[in-house]
Amino acid sequence: MDTPICDFVRDYRQSGVLRLHMPGHKGTPFLGCEPLDITEVPGADDLSRPEGIIARSERNAAALFGAGRTLYSTEGSSQCIRAMLRLATLWEPGRTGRPRILAARNAHRTFVSACALLDLDVVWLMPDGARQSLCSCPVSPAQVDEAIRREAPWAVYLTAPDYLGGSPDLASVARACRFHGVPLLVDNAHGAYLKFLSPSRHPMDLGAVMCCDSAHKTLPVLTGGAYLHLNREAAERVGPYAKGAMSLFGSTSPSYLILQSLDLCNRYLSEGYPEKLAALLPRLDELRELLARAGWRVLPSDPLKIVLAGRSRGYTGAQLAGLLRQADIQCEFADLDAVVLMVTPENLPGLEKLRWWAELDLPARPALPERILPPLPPPVRRMTIREGALAPSRLVPVDQAVGRVCADLTVACPPAVPIAVCGEEISPEMARLFTLYGLDAVRVVEEP
Repeated sequence: MDTPICDFVRDYRQSGVLRLHMPGHKGTPFLGCEPLDITEVPGADDLSRPEGIIARSERNAAALFGAGRTLYSTEGSSQCIRAMLRLATLWEPGRTGRPRILAARNAHRTFVSACALLDLDVVWLMPDGARQSLCSCPVSPAQVDEAIRREAPWAVYLTAPDYLGGSPDLASVARACRFHGVPLLVDNAHGAYLKFLSPSRHPMDLGAVMCCDSAHKTLPVLTGGAYLHLNREAAERVGPYAKGAMSLFGSTSPSYLILQSLDLCNRYLSEGYPEKLAALLPRLDELRELLARAGWRVLPSDPLKIVLAGRSRGYTGAQLAGLLRQADIQCEFADLDAVVLMVTPENLPGLEKLRWWAELDLPARPALPERILPPLPPPVRRMTIREGALAPSRLVPVDQAVGRVCADLTVACPPAVPIAVCGEEISPEMARLFTLYGLDAVRVVEEP
C-alpha cells in the first residue's frame, strides 16, 4: 500500500529547500525527528480540507477498515468523540428540541466535556448488576432497547472495549438501534486492532454507525494518532459535515509527524498484520494460564489485554504494579483491585520477562477481601452538564459536598464510571465512593 504523506515529506526533506516557514526548528535535528516535522507547505495538503496526499492516505485507511469514510485525528480519540457527537446532532435535519444522548455511564471525560461544549443532555445507562471496578459498566441490549423506547434519544453512545477489556453485546445493541432508527456511536479507543482478528470484532463490523479508534493505543502509531470511522450510511448523511466537525474541535496546526505515522501504519496493516496477531494470541493465552496457575486471578478482557487481580494473594492492584516495576515491567493501569497490561505484536520479543515474573516465588500474604462496589443510585440532575461545568465553583472537602452540585467530572480513570457528573447533586452514596477511592475534596458549584 502506498504512503503518500511519508513520500512527500521524505522528498521535501531531501530537496534542500530553505525553510522560511514554521516550525521554528527549521528542520534542525535537536531531538532527531525535526527534519520530518513540517507544516502545510504547497503539496502537503490540509487536514481540515484534504484534497491531495492526506485525502489519499485517509482513503487507504478507509479501505483497510471497510469504512464508508475514515478521517485522521492528530489529537487522539478525544477530537473524534467530540466530532461524533456534533455529527449526531445533524443526523436528522430539522429535528427540534434539546439533543439527548443515551450513554453508558463509563464514558471518557472527553464525552462529558463535549456534551458541555455542545450543550447536550445525557440519559445515563447505569451498570447492570454488581461490579468490582468503576472502569466497567455492563449494559444489556434489553436495557438499551427499553431506554430508547422511553427516552427517544438522538443517539446511543457506548465505550467498547472498556479499560479492563470488557464489552457489551454490540451486535445486539446495534440491531436495537437500527430497529428504532437511532445511530449507534462507539468509543473504540482501545480496540483499533479488533478489525484484524478473524472474524473481525470491530464495532463498524458489528453495526456501529460511527466509531473512533485510538490508533496509538494498540497500533504502531505515534501518540495522538486516531481515526474517526463513518459507515456508508453515515458518510452519506453527515459525511459532508465531518471535516467541519473535526475542525471545530481541532488545532489548525496538526502534527505532520503523527500524520506520517498514520500513513505508514496503513502499509503495516496491509502487510501481514492479521498474521502477526494470529501468532501473538496463543502466546497470550499461555501467559494467562501460567499466571492463573501461579495464583493470580486473570479477568476476562479483550484479546490484547492481560488483566490481573491480586487480592486473593494479598496484593492490591497498585501493589501488584509495584512488584511488576521491580522486574522492569510497566503496566498500563492499576487501581485498588486490578492491573492492566496492554500487549501488541511489538511486545513479542520481550514477553519472556513476564513469563519469568509469573514463575517467581513471591512472598505469601494473607488474602484481601474482594470488594463489591455499592450500586450507584440514579443521578439527580439539578443543572445541565454545560451549566454545571461553566458555573463558578470551588473545591470543598467531601463531607461538605453532600447536597451540593458537582462542577467537575469525578472519575477514577478515563474511561470509567464517574462518581458524579457536572450538574448532578452529590449524594451520600457518592461521597462514600469518593472516600473509598481516596478523593478527599470535590469541586462544587458556588451557591448564591
